[in-house]
Amino acid sequence: MIGFRSSAIAALALAAGLVSAEAGETLDRVTKAGSMTVATNSGWPPQSYLDENNEMVGFDIDVAKEIAKRLGVSVTFETPEWAVLTGGRWHGRFDLAVGSVTPTKARAQVIDFPAVYYSSPYVFVVHKDSKATSREDLNGKVIGVETGTTSEDYIRRQLAIDAPDVPPVEYTLEPGDIRTYADSMLPFDDLRLGDGVRVDAVIAPEQTALGAIKNGYPLKVIEGDYAFREPLVVVTDKGDAEWNAKIKEIVEAMKADGTLSALTTKWYGKDYSPS
Repeated sequence: MIGFRSSAIAALALAAGLVSAEAGETLDRVTKAGSMTVATNSGWPPQSYLDENNEMVGFDIDVAKEIAKRLGVSVTFETPEWAVLTGGRWHGRFDLAVGSVTPTKARAQVIDFPAVYYSSPYVFVVHKDSKATSREDLNGKVIGVETGTTSEDYIRRQLAIDAPDVPPVEYTLEPGDIRTYADSMLPFDDLRLGDGVRVDAVIAPEQTALGAIKNGYPLKVIEGDYAFREPLVVVTDKGDAEWNAKIKEIVEAMKADGTLSALTTKWYGKDYSPS
């Protein structure tokens, strides 16, 4: 999933010497304008995408609209490149990013993560004919992952999530080989060819795996054994404490009143709201 890609640009931007936003600047700007600009993606269903009417729709879009509603402002969407969205130093171009971003230590140097708004379990996916029933059965096997994502970071034992109350990642799987793919569905395309034909298993977000199965891929998820659970955060430019506090307050209220639960269930068929 695009929203979960690692961002090398974060470290580069830090090296260039970033200037943080002035405290209160964003909230003042949004309040005075009566509108908020949100950065997101345009081709990543069901998170965010253009429908047949060329309108932005999806889970992330609904979350952004609800935040704007609770701020009492309208919302417009921008769809910058991923490196721009996660690279910080927006100079007021965006007020907020809602794009299923993973909080990593590198990104934390250039952008802020006011609140977790849902979480995504990463699962082990095998062909329907596979006899594997646990991660232990995948030791020594060929594992497929999308390159540049937290799936790859996990299988290479390099995953560094930066969020409160997230337990350390446990690395217990010893792959025989790792096969990387440039797109989220390509690992499933190889796995669907048969058990062990090209890969033995794929590690991916549960939503992606269930979507593939729903679309007829002859696969199954190893039940009851997540690889890891990944928090997804709303993003602000670095250093505006007042704006961060306001966004956190709104997201926490959306969690408490069941809004996030309802929205994740609407778009994913399952409650992925923060516990």
